[in-house]
Amino acid sequence: MWSYTLRRLLALIPTLLAVITASYFLVHAAPGGPFDNEKVVSAAVLANLQAKYHLDLPPWQQYLYYLRNLLHGDLGASFRYADWTVNELVAAALPVSLAIGGISMVLSFFIGVAMGIGAALRQNRWLDTLLMLVANVGSVVPSFVIGPLLVLVFALGLHWLPAGTWDDFAPSYLVLPVALLTIINVSTVARVMRGSMIEVMHSNFIRTARAKGLPTRTVVLRHALKPALLPVVSLMGPLAIGSITAALVTETVFTLPGIGKLIVNGAGNRDYTLVLGLVVLITLIAVALNLLVDLAYAALDPKIRY
Repeated sequence: MWSYTLRRLLALIPTLLAVITASYFLVHAAPGGPFDNEKVVSAAVLANLQAKYHLDLPPWQQYLYYLRNLLHGDLGASFRYADWTVNELVAAALPVSLAIGGISMVLSFFIGVAMGIGAALRQNRWLDTLLMLVANVGSVVPSFVIGPLLVLVFALGLHWLPAGTWDDFAPSYLVLPVALLTIINVSTVARVMRGSMIEVMHSNFIRTARAKGLPTRTVVLRHALKPALLPVVSLMGPLAIGSITAALVTETVFTLPGIGKLIVNGAGNRDYTLVLGLVVLITLIAVALNLLVDLAYAALDPKIRY
């Protein structure tokens, strides 16, 4: 297991290098530049701006300069946020996104697993239909519809929760964004868990356990749960990464200062260093999540040997 983990960590280096290289040259190949939308300035001022950010160098030299800074943990200075570095912007926005995304993923896992088990044990009955109907709301209704509906009901209608903005991790400001991401993710987890549990419950070893007279609770929790969780665990990595895309809508609806807002602003303003810094961050998160999923998969299934 340790050798496998080490190999995966070493494989992170060429993966990061390939992603950074492709992203770097794609961003720089796009027409226009970070200062094209500014008011008209003299050629001397524009030359000074380009020299300050090393944009006057050939692309390959800019690339090597960026890699050198990256090796020292420096993501560079933002082109569009005055007096801010990319490290500072990410440090301010990342905890917001991690708090909302992390809480929603934990809730999605436990709620989705519970709903999937309940639906599987009552297959094709009214409880199965009801649970899957509720679970599929997140898949059928778009997030940009669910979010405003939550605001309309709980903020403007009942006045229980704030409609948006941020107040330094105050619980009341977390509820609606977390609820939106949970509704989106729990539908997928519940459907996968239901199908996996139904398949496991029809396995030979489950029939043997039932033939020994074990109660249903023991059969489910002790014998069926672990193998049924394997597809769900495999799903959690891509689902967590997909939550980054969902965060764009969530942070826009609730006006949150998270990573999603930085991604939109960086792409729209052609802020090269900000976009590349976020690409590096998301790649690291994706690789780390996939590694954790693989290790959890091995812990659940003793037959797996890396």
